[in-house]
Amino acid sequence: MRERLRGELGEGAYRNWLHPLLCAPDEGETVRLYAPTRFMRDWVMQRYADRIRALWRSEDSTVEELEVVIAPSGLREAVEAMDEVGPASSPAPAGGLWGAAPPEGVDQNVSAPLDLRFTFENFVVGKSNELAYAAARRVADADSVPFNPLFLYGGVGLGKTHLMHAVGWHIRKRHPSRRVIYLSAEKFMYQFIRALRYRDTMAFKEQFRSVDVLMIDDVQFIGGKESTQEEFFHTFNALVDQNHQIVLSADRSPSDLDGLEERLRSRLGWGLVADLHSTTYELRLGILQSKAQQLSGCDVPGQVLEFLAHKITSNVRELEGALNRVVAHATLVGRAITPEMAEEVLHDLLRANDRRVTIEDIQKRVAEHYNIKLLEMSSHRRARIVARPRQVAMYLAKQLTSRSLPEIGRKFGGRDHTTVMHAVRKIEQLKESNAELTEDIELLRRMLEK
Repeated sequence: MRERLRGELGEGAYRNWLHPLLCAPDEGETVRLYAPTRFMRDWVMQRYADRIRALWRSEDSTVEELEVVIAPSGLREAVEAMDEVGPASSPAPAGGLWGAAPPEGVDQNVSAPLDLRFTFENFVVGKSNELAYAAARRVADADSVPFNPLFLYGGVGLGKTHLMHAVGWHIRKRHPSRRVIYLSAEKFMYQFIRALRYRDTMAFKEQFRSVDVLMIDDVQFIGGKESTQEEFFHTFNALVDQNHQIVLSADRSPSDLDGLEERLRSRLGWGLVADLHSTTYELRLGILQSKAQQLSGCDVPGQVLEFLAHKITSNVRELEGALNRVVAHATLVGRAITPEMAEEVLHDLLRANDRRVTIEDIQKRVAEHYNIKLLEMSSHRRARIVARPRQVAMYLAKQLTSRSLPEIGRKFGGRDHTTVMHAVRKIEQLKESNAELTEDIELLRRMLEK
């Protein structure tokens, strides 16, 4: 069973998630596994428990249930002590599940591979991303650290990861000797958990605090994870003290990230914070034209590119996926690429985009419901008859769209993101005690989502 799981899941997943588990003595129909942390228990239960149970039953038909629980501290300490002595000396109290010795040090291949497609040359610049692009280019070109950290944020598919890969490629090209590590915040946490498990935190610290450039994607993932935040905080400070570059990305600005300690939130905003807004029609068309030029043996008419740029407004990934579907269909089926053919091939995607709620839709519907002028949504009047509907609209914009708080604020007369945060919290508080307001919001939500 051990080798079958290793083969199915891959060496990395097996080593990170299944090797540390311990197995309780035989308990009849129930197999009980012990995980060293709550997070690891939840992760194994969500992703691997069903497969482990199935394999176990294939070897022992009496097994009915599989439980994954947090190992008691005494059990963990005893097993770790046996690991230090060596697995051959005597069995651990509950018996190691897989029986392999812990790996030495942390993973030396910690940096994720950089995507060859994501370079500065392939990044299409427009008003919505020009600041983020210029900042990333400045970091990549500079011989010294211009600002630390560079923090990029924006919604899904707007180019954050593309820019981070471009920075990595450019630095490695200009300075091959510089050590660059790019990884997700999730993998950073995995490496830290492994270092704790195998009592090798010094190797972990040395690995991450000795790099020249550290790039971590999706920093919002460490929200609420106190131990990981603590280690990230000290790693951050060590690199800044050495004047080594840090580049981070998230789906929200540092001030909007949930579950972060205030000292870490403050440090994330030390350098330059650059956001990537939603794409404009001109930028979407430019991206499609650039992608179409890279396609070999297939000519996509300008009318089709314009059609896609108008219809697919959510994010760049969806836009590129739509173009790829149209081209693949034309190549495989042998049909000419026309706007009508694109509409037929992408009917499901276009229908989903047509149903997507916009901030403008919300403002119009809320204004009609409360019988106020649409212009009041952007005005600076503070009378309650206007301010409350405006707060409701901001709340619904946060709930029903993927727009960031700064983007929502701009749609409401250029307001600051803190104003939107206040509106959201205010409405959430009022909903608990005001049944009428709750009914209004649910009615508006149903009308908008039709």
